[in-house]
Amino acid sequence: MSRLAADAVVVVDVEATCWRGPPPPGERPEIVEIGVCVLDARARALGETASILVRPERSRVSAFCTELTGLTPEAVAGGMSFAEACTRLRRAWAAKRRVWASWGDYDRLQFQRQCAEAGVAYPFGPSHLNVKALAALAWGWDAPCGLGEALERLGMRFEGRPHRGIDDARNVARVLARILWGIGV
Repeated sequence: MSRLAADAVVVVDVEATCWRGPPPPGERPEIVEIGVCVLDARARALGETASILVRPERSRVSAFCTELTGLTPEAVAGGMSFAEACTRLRRAWAAKRRVWASWGDYDRLQFQRQCAEAGVAYPFGPSHLNVKALAALAWGWDAPCGLGEALERLGMRFEGRPHRGIDDARNVARVLARILWGIGV
């Protein structure tokens, strides 16, 4: 097993197909966007960001999903396959060798489930940071809260559009930077 690289944290946020109520028969949540924001540990700053659009294979982007995320069926139809997206995470950001982070456990569990169902290698290593739980612990909050509320409690504004992977990932990275280094970025 290769050594863990401590030069950066790969912060990830996924958007998945969703519906106002239960999914239509035969459909279930599938990742349609992977937002990435690298938190550079050496520079103590936000680094590269990216939005990886992913073509769903077993479900459709609903009108509700488009309203929530801004992602249209046409936009994700032009995305890459889930397998290609996982390969890109491993190659472009060394996700297998770095600590990775997300807001809560949803992203980690969605990747595990979808990788298992698709027969795709899990793109991350074993070191995952649940920033939602860390924030509650770091600041003594009674319970974890949503990302928007956490930013508000910290006197920070949400940058970008909520429920877009790239913007959510960047904002999660900002909270993590505050936890790690006490700085606002």
